[in-house]
Amino acid sequence: MSAPNRRISSPLRGPARLLRRPAKTRSAARAAALSGPHAVELAGLLHELSVRLLGAESFAVAIERLAAFVAGAVPGTVRCSVTLIGEGGPPTCTANAAIGASLDTLAYELSTGPGLDAARSRALTTADDLYTDERWPHLAEPARAAGIHAVVAIPLDVPRAEVGAVSLYLDRAGALGPDPLITAMALVNQAEVLLGELRRRDETSTDATVDRAVGVIIAQRGCGVREAYDVLTETAQRLGIDRHAVADRLVAAAAARNA
Repeated sequence: MSAPNRRISSPLRGPARLLRRPAKTRSAARAAALSGPHAVELAGLLHELSVRLLGAESFAVAIERLAAFVAGAVPGTVRCSVTLIGEGGPPTCTANAAIGASLDTLAYELSTGPGLDAARSRALTTADDLYTDERWPHLAEPARAAGIHAVVAIPLDVPRAEVGAVSLYLDRAGALGPDPLITAMALVNQAEVLLGELRRRDETSTDATVDRAVGVIIAQRGCGVREAYDVLTETAQRLGIDRHAVADRLVAAAAARNA
């Protein structure tokens, strides 16, 4: 028989509605919060993350939603930042809050910090006390100023795109308990699959735009396909912008002329 006063609804209805428990004292409530979600609640979190990310209109928006969602799902997190390192470009960072931004900024300037180290090593990286951690002494002062004590950085691998990490900055010293850590890792693992799908969609959409732009160039110049691709590439290099951005402009201009 199920426990009294407990009502479990479908995980498809979102984590906020998954579980109703008897009232707790303040200390018991805090202990429960720090212990992590019930298994059914975790299923709800994974489902809601999937809905939010797959419903994003772009990869960049999905990253913003990931940072905000993880911050709200893991107790004690005051900042969640997503670091991505792509081929040939500098690291990028997206976070759910301005608090603690100086930690990420300084880490990128010096090319070392929990998120970068987790991305490069592809291993879980933690600091129980940033004020005294000898690996990143440059982070002690900005962490103290922001009221951030500890950090957990979980590797994030986006297939065919980037490697990176999801960093959770905590308002108390000490490591995450096992249940919150499992929750965070489960969310990041789910995000890897979802972001890989979004990247695939973006690439498919972008390739289609490039193909349409090549068709515009062929129509305008009467040239061949290979020459049209070369024109597109040379124009992008001359303007100093991405080839896909040039393709977007060509297609938009052609549509405006034909309107």
